[in-house]
Amino acid sequence: MRLLAIETSCDETSVAVVEDGRKVLSNVIASQIAKHAQTGGVVPEVAAREHIAAMMPVLKQALDEAGVTWAEIDAIAVTKEPGLVGSLVVGRMTAAALAFAMNKALLEVNHVHGHMYANWLGDGPEPEFPVLILTVSGGHNELVLMRGHGDFEILAETVDDSAGEAFDKVARLLGLGYPGGPAIEERAKSGNPKAVDFPVALRKEKNFSFSGLKTSVFYYLKENAARLSEETFVNDVAASFQEAAVTALVEKLLQAVRELGVKEVHLSGGVSANRFLRGRIEEELSRVVNAPLFRFPQKMEYCTDNAAMIGAAGYFESL
Repeated sequence: MRLLAIETSCDETSVAVVEDGRKVLSNVIASQIAKHAQTGGVVPEVAAREHIAAMMPVLKQALDEAGVTWAEIDAIAVTKEPGLVGSLVVGRMTAAALAFAMNKALLEVNHVHGHMYANWLGDGPEPEFPVLILTVSGGHNELVLMRGHGDFEILAETVDDSAGEAFDKVARLLGLGYPGGPAIEERAKSGNPKAVDFPVALRKEKNFSFSGLKTSVFYYLKENAARLSEETFVNDVAASFQEAAVTALVEKLLQAVRELGVKEVHLSGGVSANRFLRGRIEEELSRVVNAPLFRFPQKMEYCTDNAAMIGAAGYFESL
């Protein structure tokens, strides 16, 4: 089954052609990072207008790169929710119009489910259930038990900010620009993760919280504003913040691994691109008896918002 997939939940306009939920024939992504870097974050109205301008060129490129015609497309998958309303409307209206004009089935996909299916994309054996998924990005943060296709149980979620949002906001406080995740990770490589003892919230509770960590960094920088021009200081704050954020994520993940006895552990979402987080999970799982297989997206483009993951979710959830 060959799906054409559309993703426009935030600030990437993406169209992909995916075969049988795993083989990516094309995955074109038009990023708006340069535009939103001017304002230090995504402006919803601007994002929607950029989607309108990019949609048809991206659609054509995806079909050309896949080398397929509309006659070879079986259905259209599109992100339904969650996301920025204006951005979602562009993708959904495009998909609905194409489905009507080309007489194709329309499959609506939850954006977060798309991230969870990013680990199905690519080569190698298909994942085995049950799977424990830590999905982390700028807009969401959940720990999910997946017992089968479309069978999800949320074990934990953030009660306020997501980890990805905290990365972006702390990067802005440090003057590192947008997007914040890659900038924090890069500066943290040269920093001391124990330089500042930032808090890890809700350690004895099931859910995540990153608002307090973000606020703690804000006040620490306010007290030490004169040092923001020091490279070593910025590196140490970045490393200490990253240490606290990753500890909060990994502790709850490992607790669930020990309690549930899952076959695999998956990391997904924009923050799954963070190599420090990947390394910490691998390190902690190596200490677990009969540790589950650990997977993260095979390509960096599958970590961030992309249409290929929507195609994978659309295929497997339609079986």
